[in-house]
Amino acid sequence: MALLEVLDLTKDYPRSGVPGAGTSGINRVVDGVSFTIRRGETLGLVGESGSGKSTVARMVLGLIPPSSGEVRFDGQSVTAASPAALRKLRRRFQPVFQDPFAALNPRMTVAAILAEPFKIHLPGLPASARQEQVRALLAAVGLDESSLPRFPHEFSGGQRQRINIARALALRPELLVLDEPVSALDVSVGAQIVNLLRQLQQDFQLTYLFISHSMPLVRYLATGIAVLRRGRLVESGECEEVCRAPQDPYTQALLRATPELPEGLTELNN
Repeated sequence: MALLEVLDLTKDYPRSGVPGAGTSGINRVVDGVSFTIRRGETLGLVGESGSGKSTVARMVLGLIPPSSGEVRFDGQSVTAASPAALRKLRRRFQPVFQDPFAALNPRMTVAAILAEPFKIHLPGLPASARQEQVRALLAAVGLDESSLPRFPHEFSGGQRQRINIARALALRPELLVLDEPVSALDVSVGAQIVNLLRQLQQDFQLTYLFISHSMPLVRYLATGIAVLRRGRLVESGECEEVCRAPQDPYTQALLRATPELPEGLTELNN
């Protein structure tokens, strides 16, 4: 059974300066997108900037409503969920966004950032147990306890993204929606984060929706691939099959544009 089902998602926005002017006043940024992800798998959603990838991610997370279509998580509708039901569902799927600094509250210490999900969703958890969980999360992403009293500005970009990932893992979600999680990082640092994600998937039995403009990164991490162009899926299938023999000219162009894996990933690509 699929853990995540995306069914004919469409998202329209009014064109600037033409409010409510019929179809001519509509900008369709996502157009009939459908895919499924089974437990333990990674789907790579790939396309250029402006292709609609992040809009799909936000609809999957229930952050914005689709104009039409539906998102189902483990058989439950995310799209039609009440606020209370959506809050419960969000314990089971979490985002990791592109900008690791913007995603962290600059006025909160790492200890407070990682404790916050437990305070919101598990208010009855004793403080000692909460602190133990926070320390375990830091260890899982390769940071030590000296990070706890520090603030986000005291860390490098790669360390901030590790903190973001730790926070996403706090409530032991089943699905992570990774929206360009390494595109704001240096190549070598991004390679470390991708390797970390691969290890965490095994350690925590995670399912990933991995959104990227980089075909090599998707090929490295994903089991399946969906190629998005101007809001529409142009090709999808098993990752190795699509990358070995792409059928759509756009997919072929993406593969030609970035044919090599970043340094630091090649040794683990097997």
